[in-house]
Amino acid sequence: MKKTPLYEKHLALNAKIIDFGGWAMPVQYTGVIEEHNATRNAVSVFDICHMGEIEVRGPQALELLQFALTRDLAGQKTGRVRLALLLNDHGGIIDDLTVYKMASDRYILVTNAARRESDYHRLQSIRADKKFDCKIEDISDKIGKVDLQGPRAQELLRLLTDTDLDSLGFYFFCETKVAKAEAILSRSGYTGEDGFEIYAPADKIGLIWDELTSAGVGFGLKPAGLGARDTLRLECALMLNGQDMTEETSPLEVTYGWLVDWGKDFAGKDAAEAVRDRGIDKKLVGFEMTGRGIARHGYHVFKGERQAGIVTSGTFSPTLNRAIGLAFVDISCAAAGTELSIIIRDRQASAKVVKLPFYKREKP
Repeated sequence: MKKTPLYEKHLALNAKIIDFGGWAMPVQYTGVIEEHNATRNAVSVFDICHMGEIEVRGPQALELLQFALTRDLAGQKTGRVRLALLLNDHGGIIDDLTVYKMASDRYILVTNAARRESDYHRLQSIRADKKFDCKIEDISDKIGKVDLQGPRAQELLRLLTDTDLDSLGFYFFCETKVAKAEAILSRSGYTGEDGFEIYAPADKIGLIWDELTSAGVGFGLKPAGLGARDTLRLECALMLNGQDMTEETSPLEVTYGWLVDWGKDFAGKDAAEAVRDRGIDKKLVGFEMTGRGIARHGYHVFKGERQAGIVTSGTFSPTLNRAIGLAFVDISCAAAGTELSIIIRDRQASAKVVKLPFYKREKP
């Protein structure tokens, strides 16, 4: 398994390490629920060094991204982050990635860990085919990344940076120093809480981790693993690439239709338009269990005696104190309030479709 620059620090904290897509990653330290609640109520820090970073720079960097991605980036200003989709020629989602505009001719794309190589090769193929004048470089091994998340994240981070955090809005970023290390600081995350994603040179990210965990003692900070990251993102109906969507998934079948700007050309557009024009047969929906049990990935969903879909993600929600999940179901079963059943250990457990997200934080 590949190891992040923070691997030894996880071992020192007695973290439980698992194989996550070929990476040795901490799934928990003191417990998933405890780490989850720390994120919702105080602050936590996550090792996200396994994510990928791809730099696109040159005179036609924007032109490449405009064609490669579904989102219209023409109006994106330097210092802004945009979420976008990279599709295959069949209109399926290769990756949902974030686009950081560093300068008019320089962008950094942040990819899902398992999609890093696929994204890179797709972009290189498009560049070669269209002869765009730009350079694409996988810089993932040079960069470390930690996420500081929770209602006390800003209060804590103020101790380690001179950046005016009050003026840094959601999905904005700046180049600054954190714990005296050069860093990219972005107000964003994958938990539904206020927080920051911190990118720094791989050989400096350990220093930032140490400073955050040391200063965070007085703020109730806890290191959090992939277990809490999963329950947190699912409560907010944030999808997991490779599980809630694959390369066979259309943006229109999940909650990503808004990321497709039909007024511009993009790779995979013809196939995506064909799906739009004929309509979808299935839809990713949220459900909550009304019967006993927790539905997990791969469990079968029924409407009466008819199989109507399959669970993609499921867990017990510590915040809501009930079992929730996401599932692909026939379009006829996608309306909120629809009663379903899910096979859990050879028995049918009742569930119902609910409006997403399950949880949304109250903004001050």
